[in-house]
Amino acid sequence: MPGSRTGRPPVQRAARRPAAPRASRDNPVRRLRLRAQRAWDRPLTAYYLILGGSLLIIVLGLVMVYSASQITALQMSLPGSFFFRKQFLAASIGGVLLLVASRMPVKLHRALAYPILAGAVFMMVLVQVPGIGMSVNGNQNWISLGGSFQIQPSEFGKLALVLWSADLLARKQEKRLLTQWKHMLVPLVPVSFLLLGLIMLGGDMGTAIILTAILFGLLWLAGAPTRLFAGVLSIAGVLGVILIKTSPNRMARLACIGATEPKTGVADCWQAVHGIYALASGGLFGSGLGASVEKWGQLPEAHTDFIFAVTGEELGLAGTLSVLALFAALGYAGIRVAGRTEDPFVRYAAGGVTTWITAQAVINIGAVLGLLPIAGVPLPLFSYGGSALLPTMFAIGLLIAFARDEPGARAALALRQPRFGRKRGARSPQGPRRWNTMRRRASAARSSGER
Repeated sequence: MPGSRTGRPPVQRAARRPAAPRASRDNPVRRLRLRAQRAWDRPLTAYYLILGGSLLIIVLGLVMVYSASQITALQMSLPGSFFFRKQFLAASIGGVLLLVASRMPVKLHRALAYPILAGAVFMMVLVQVPGIGMSVNGNQNWISLGGSFQIQPSEFGKLALVLWSADLLARKQEKRLLTQWKHMLVPLVPVSFLLLGLIMLGGDMGTAIILTAILFGLLWLAGAPTRLFAGVLSIAGVLGVILIKTSPNRMARLACIGATEPKTGVADCWQAVHGIYALASGGLFGSGLGASVEKWGQLPEAHTDFIFAVTGEELGLAGTLSVLALFAALGYAGIRVAGRTEDPFVRYAAGGVTTWITAQAVINIGAVLGLLPIAGVPLPLFSYGGSALLPTMFAIGLLIAFARDEPGARAALALRQPRFGRKRGARSPQGPRRWNTMRRRASAARSSGER
């Protein structure tokens, strides 16, 4: 063996093992999945989903309200943008409510629970007073504010039930009283039945179904035992069957599930069938914005309860799937906020709002698709109607406030620094910035002896 220059034998190095291939670099699918997982696990994901998803739904809803309501407005000898302008005004006011609700502390939300409940009950009682309440489409659930402006107090009853129930259950949980069934049911169930009774006096069973869904969602979040949950569900089911059996109109709506012809026996399924016609004629990408045929008098309530059908006709399957994806993202974000918080009030309020929005969206879309009976409820944040839009946007502001208040989200927002508008003289962690790059280069050249 030849020696080295130093007289020492050469060092024999061990053979290197071949490096293991990195699956994350070689597999683009896995790399994309890891990126998506990291994005979902970020502390501000729920905040951005709620804010961005709700704003997209509202903007797309304004566009579709303008498209779907033009013919109806012209048939009523009104300007074509009449309903759009009213909806835009309601969205502007709702935007202020959303901003205020998103900046309010949790203590103030809890303090407003009882006044909002008292105000909602008072307005719902006024609906039944002759001369004050008015009937729309057979339902006595409206109060006229003068001119073409009306208000539906039952829509504010949803918000009142969520806030009041969340505060009630949170206080009982702090005192460890929810382990007893009487504290879990009283006074939550009696007050809920009071609101349901006032709503059913006006004949609005669709809103009553939403309130019932909120009640069951809150009981499930509170950890109600199976027997108690089943008992309340049985009572609500029996009352629902009685209310349906005693109303020919509700029985006719039930008979229109899955109908393909306008006349199904004794039931007139004109609206349900033409909603299916609108969806079927849309195809993959729709006939184009504003090119709906069914809105020309064939489809009743095209800009309110059946706006999803006009969306499918004009924007096609791509448009309807986009709306469904936005609602799914909103529901996921609400569940995430409710699951990650340690504040019981935030958990119950976020769960109640998420149940409210998702249940109402499922009922509306299911009716348009012919899978559920027509309940007469609007699509949240999307359909025409200021009475439904205002409390829903306030509820979205609640979710935004709760998402911002998460420990991880609060820390992430505190670390964020504005990129623009930095004051002069403010020093960054890397030291003072020098913007006169060319001047520094010139001075450096002169100091080195160059002229």
